[in-house]
Amino acid sequence: IFSAKYYSKHNHLQTICLYSKTQQKKCHILDCSGSTCTHKTLPTGSILPWRLFSCKEGIKIPSKRKQNTSIITSELLYKNRLKSEQENWNDISARYKAMTERIKEKLEELHNKYTFNSVSPRIRFGENVYFEENGCIFLSKADDDEGNVDVLFSTKDLGFSDAFIQRIRISPDQRYMAISLKSENSEEATCVIMKLDHSPVIEKVIQSVFSFEWATNDVLYYTSQKNLKCQNVFMTTFTDQKHTKLVYTEQDARFFVDIYCTKDRRFLTINSNSKTTSEVWLIDCRHPFKLPALVQARTKGVIYHIEHRNDELYILTTYGELAEYKLMKAPLASSGMENWQLVYALEKKTKLVDLEMFTDHCVMFLKNAGHLYLNVISFVSHLVQSIELPTWACEFELESHPEHTTSTCYFQLTSPVHPPKCFAYSFKENNLIEQAVQEVPIITNCHTTRLLAKSKDETLVPITVFHSMNSKELHRKPLLVHVYGAYGIDLNMSFKEEKLMLIEEGWILAYCHVRGGGELGLSWHKDGCQYNKLKGLHDLKACIMLLHQLGFSQPKYTALAAASAGGVLAGALCNTDPELIRAVVLQAPFVDVLNTMMKTHLPLTIEEQEEWGNPLADEKCMKYIKSYCPYQNIKPQCYPSVFITAYENDQRIPLTGVLRYVQKLRKAALDHASRISKKGNWIPSIILDIQANGSHCDSSWEDSLNEVGKDLQDR
Repeated sequence: IFSAKYYSKHNHLQTICLYSKTQQKKCHILDCSGSTCTHKTLPTGSILPWRLFSCKEGIKIPSKRKQNTSIITSELLYKNRLKSEQENWNDISARYKAMTERIKEKLEELHNKYTFNSVSPRIRFGENVYFEENGCIFLSKADDDEGNVDVLFSTKDLGFSDAFIQRIRISPDQRYMAISLKSENSEEATCVIMKLDHSPVIEKVIQSVFSFEWATNDVLYYTSQKNLKCQNVFMTTFTDQKHTKLVYTEQDARFFVDIYCTKDRRFLTINSNSKTTSEVWLIDCRHPFKLPALVQARTKGVIYHIEHRNDELYILTTYGELAEYKLMKAPLASSGMENWQLVYALEKKTKLVDLEMFTDHCVMFLKNAGHLYLNVISFVSHLVQSIELPTWACEFELESHPEHTTSTCYFQLTSPVHPPKCFAYSFKENNLIEQAVQEVPIITNCHTTRLLAKSKDETLVPITVFHSMNSKELHRKPLLVHVYGAYGIDLNMSFKEEKLMLIEEGWILAYCHVRGGGELGLSWHKDGCQYNKLKGLHDLKACIMLLHQLGFSQPKYTALAAASAGGVLAGALCNTDPELIRAVVLQAPFVDVLNTMMKTHLPLTIEEQEEWGNPLADEKCMKYIKSYCPYQNIKPQCYPSVFITAYENDQRIPLTGVLRYVQKLRKAALDHASRISKKGNWIPSIILDIQANGSHCDSSWEDSLNEVGKDLQDR
C-alpha cells in the first residue's frame, strides 16, 4: 500500500530525546546468523550533520555515591507506588468479577458472530495465493474451490507461540518468504526468512527489524529498530556467498526510516521521515548492489512519497503553496523538485487516507468531514471520477499488496458498529460493486448522525454520533465520547465488538474529530499542534456541550474515552471543565507532557518536539505546555471518576509518570472532599490497572477482552 500516512505504524505517543555527541552514530549491528555486517560506508550524499554540544562552565558533576543513593531512593519509591496500586486494583476488581465475566461472555459472543466468516487478507502471486490465519501461513491455488492448502509456517510449531504475524513478503520467484513476528510485550519485531522448498525450512532469523522488502529473488533490504528508532538500512543476500552490509544511516534523531517497494517492483524506496519533512532514496531492483540514488534532498516542511510508472516517478507531496497533499510526477532521470508537475491536487479540508497505483489508474481513498469517497484518476484519459460510498462507512481497510496489473481495486468499509464489508471498484466497468463474499449480519438498528460544533474561535468541528434507532429519551441515555487530537492521526473508527455491545445496551457513542488530528487534512493537524494545542481542548469542550444541548445524554451520564496522546486533551478537560463529564477511561495515557518533554534520556523526545515544542530551549514553549499539561494543572476540585490502564513494558509512556499523575489526582480529589464536608458528598474513584503484559495499547485478543470488560464495568 502506497500510503501517505507513514506514521500509521506509530499512531501512539512517541517521545524522544537529545542524543549526546558520543551517541550520534546509531549503528545497531544485527545478529546476522553467523555472517557479519562488513561494509559500513554510507551512500554518496548521505546527510551527516555533526551537532555539537558543549558543557556549560560551572556545572557541578554529582559524585557517584550521591547519584547511586538518588537512584536507589527513586527506584524504591517507584516500587512502593507500583505495589500500592496493584494491591488497590486487586481489592477493587474482586468486587466486580461477576459483572466482568458477564461482559466478557457477551463480547466473545459478538466476536464469534462477526468474525466467523471473515476473510483473511490474501497475497496473490499469479496462480498462488498466500494468507495467514491463527498464527499459520498457508498457500493455496487461486482456482482451487476445494479448499486444499499447504502450511508454510506455524508460530506454534516453530517455537514462536507467544508472537503474532505482523508482515509477510514473498520473493519475486517465490523461493523465499520473509515474516515479521511481534510479541505483545515488545515494540521490536523478529524477521524470519523461510526457504520455500518441498519442505519449508528457516533460512535465517534477524532480530529487531521494523520493515523489509525483497529487491530481487535473493536480496532482502531491511531496517533495524532499537529504542523505538529506525535509522539504519541493511542489505542481506541469500546467494552462494551470503553476506550482510549496512547501506544507509540516518543521522538526524527526528527522522524515522522505513523501506517500501513500488507497485511495479522496479524500485525499493528508503523513506526517511520526520513529522514534517521527508527524503527518499531509490534502490534499483535491477541493480540491487548499486548505491541508493537520492530523489530530492530534504526540504523543511515538505513531505513526499514515491511510486513509479513507465519511467516516471509519481510523487505524493505537500510541496506547493497549499500545504495539503498533491499528486505530482517527474521524469525518472531528473527527479528534482524543479521538475515536479502537478497531476492532481486535493480539495481543501480533505484527508488523503491512502493511495493505490495500478497500471493505468490510481485510486485515492479520501475523507471529508467524516464522509468517505474515492477519486479514480485515469492515466490514459486523464479524467478524475469521484465515487460516493455508503453514508454509514467511517473507515477503509485496504487489500494487502494488491496486484499492479489487476483491473479491479478491492477494499473493505467499516465503522465502530459495522463489521468490515467487502467492496470492489472495476476500472473496466467504472462502477462500484458490493461483494457478498461474507455472510456478515447487517446492522440495521443503528443510526449514524454527523454534527458540527462551533469551537471558541468559531471553527466548525465534526462529530460522528451512533445510537440505536429504538432508543427513546436520549437525554437519559449514557454517552461515551471519544477523542484523540494529535500527530495528524484520525480517531480509530474501525469495528469493535464492545462498541456494538454498548449500542445494544442503549449507549450513545460520539467521536469528536478535534484539531490536532488528521480528519480534515494536514492543516487540521497543524492547527492543533505546538502553540495551537489549546484549540483541541476548546474543540472537545464545544463538542460535548453541543451533544448535551441537542439532547444526547447529560453530564451525569457522560463518560470520556481516550488512549495514548488523547490523554492530553482528556486530562486537560478534567482540570478545566470537570462538570461536563462523570467518568473518564484512559488507556496508556500521556498525562505528563512537560516533564516528559524535558527528560532527555527518553528514546523519542527530539522527534516529539515537532508536535509539542521544545520546552528546554524555549521558555515561552515551557509556559504554554504548562498551561494545558494534565499533571501540572491538577487542583483540589470535584473530579470525574477516572479509570486508567497502563503497561509495565510501555516504552512510549513511562509508567512512573502515570503513577505520579494518579497519586496527585487522587490527593486533589480527597482534599476537595474534605473541604466540602456536605452530607452525601460524592468522592470520585481514581483507579489504576497496571498490565504486566502488552506494550502501549498493543495486546492480544484475550488481554484486550479482559481490559474491555474492566473498562465497561467501571462505566
